[in-house]
Amino acid sequence: MKAVSHNRKRLPLYAKILIGMALGVAFGFAAIALHCEGFVSDWVAPLGTIFLRLLKLIAVPLVLVSLILGVVSLKDIKSLSRIGLKTILIYVCTTIIAVSIGLAMVSLLKPGKLFPEDKQTEFVERYQQTVTEREAQMQQVKGDSPMQFVVDMLQVIFFSLLFGVALICVGQSKTASVVRFFQQLNLILLKIIDFIMAFAPLGVFALMAGLIVDYAGDVGIISSLGMYALTVVMALAVIILVVYPVILRLFSKKKLGQFFKAVFPVQMLAFSTSSSAATLPLTMERTQKHLGVSEEVSSFVLPVGVTINMDGTSCYQAVAAVFLAQVMGLDLSFGQLLIILATATISSIGTPGIPGGSIVMLMIVLDSVGIPIEGLALILGIDRPLDMLRTVVNVTGDTTVACVVDNKKELHINA
Repeated sequence: MKAVSHNRKRLPLYAKILIGMALGVAFGFAAIALHCEGFVSDWVAPLGTIFLRLLKLIAVPLVLVSLILGVVSLKDIKSLSRIGLKTILIYVCTTIIAVSIGLAMVSLLKPGKLFPEDKQTEFVERYQQTVTEREAQMQQVKGDSPMQFVVDMLQVIFFSLLFGVALICVGQSKTASVVRFFQQLNLILLKIIDFIMAFAPLGVFALMAGLIVDYAGDVGIISSLGMYALTVVMALAVIILVVYPVILRLFSKKKLGQFFKAVFPVQMLAFSTSSSAATLPLTMERTQKHLGVSEEVSSFVLPVGVTINMDGTSCYQAVAAVFLAQVMGLDLSFGQLLIILATATISSIGTPGIPGGSIVMLMIVLDSVGIPIEGLALILGIDRPLDMLRTVVNVTGDTTVACVVDNKKELHINA
């Protein structure tokens, strides 16, 4: 009887996260009403930053270990090539679809044509310093090469894949102790993740409170750019409510109700943290336990997806680039739209799965068609809320592809 009562009192993680989000929003608005913004910025928001950094800290070793174990679990090179090629091909296809939807939506609604000319000048002048500082930060991080992020993000994956392939080639009898080491290391990492996730509701509370305080003064900008934001939201909604369900219907045996119920906690964490890398531990847990995707597939597909599958991000980049061109009176040719399609797809591969990471790669997309980077001043103010939404699409896409690859694997075995 006591055990039943105890279970009823235990709230699932997603419920705690939702409560943390709601309390954070309420606390943020209360702080604004009481003129205590400084207290939130100095004492509350840092707790959210600490939570994010803990998740980022564990993300890289988790990707490294998960990919190595994922490759080794495939047992032979033939199995690796089959799953690996399918995974990358599906990821590229969904990214191209996402960018195309973004281009079609922004070309149809033309949000940039509604932007007041006087406001354009005002906002550029107001945020010129912000854009300059952001560019300096990006250059410091990226180094001399604008594609340095691609190199940095992919080197962990390539090393993991090569290490796993080498273990397979050397032979199981000679590498058993090494594989066992990584298996035990994976258990330790998962336990660390459990410790970190215990503080998720508090971290989400702090993130949301800080977000409300930071952007409360930019209500005018959000209102003026409402059509742009609506365009992004509509494009992302098409991807998550139409494209992914169609893919699941055609290429997977998973029921849509089961899928969205399983992925909902992941979406909530992605929304609150704006980091697909931060949600990876929870994504893997929900995909394996609640969707029945094999560990063999999920441990390979999901870590790869964190780096190279950014459907929401690439869709947003397409909308943002065309929107800024419309605001500045630049008429893009069909060839330039194709360039945006290509660069948004390629740059999404190197987009870091962290909050604001897409802004880095958006610069490459803008530069590819000659759109002034200074135009970023017009959209920086409302980027965070949109970043939260596109991260939801990113993690949902990763889970969708994992279900498809796992289903293809089952069909191959049955055949």
